[in-house]
Amino acid sequence: MQNMTLQKKIFLVIAALFLLTMLYFSFDIARRTTFPGSKPNLKERIAPSSDTLK
Repeated sequence: MQNMTLQKKIFLVIAALFLLTMLYFSFDIARRTTFPGSKPNLKERIAPSSDTLK
């Protein structure tokens, strides 16, 4: 890495900052939302409705 030009170093710093920012926002969004399968089923969805085909 001794012969890297200044432009390559700037690119690597910006790329690393971008990746860290994207990882932070991905983690933040994932922490605030819940997986749909982990929610208990609503009584309205479980109860048999009269409009279903038999």
